[in-house]
Amino acid sequence: MAGPWKDARGVIVTTTPTIEGRPIRQYLGIVTGEVIVGANIFRDLFANIRDIVGGRSGSYERILAEAREQAIEELQAECATRGGNAVVGVDLDYEVIGQNGSMLMVSASGTAVVV
Repeated sequence: MAGPWKDARGVIVTTTPTIEGRPIRQYLGIVTGEVIVGANIFRDLFANIRDIVGGRSGSYERILAEAREQAIEELQAECATRGGNAVVGVDLDYEVIGQNGSMLMVSASGTAVVV
């Protein structure tokens, strides 16, 4: 993330530990959002190998982007539920899980705060 990002609920999300010009007034704890993408999607992606141009797969990148956005939205919703209006120190992780690496988990975590 290049800088703070805000959704329709107004919850700011940033990878930085602070938000310039917006002092943190209260820390509300760690919040997370996880999304698991199943095996069928990966089979479909590899079946559509023709999408690969110049070593990149548009279908695969779209699925990863959607999973990342959903994880961030869950993070924001949990923050808002706790009464926060920003999440700082956000970390995004991607992990292959399940038998034979059949699923991909995208997780987002950070600290919910009031600024």
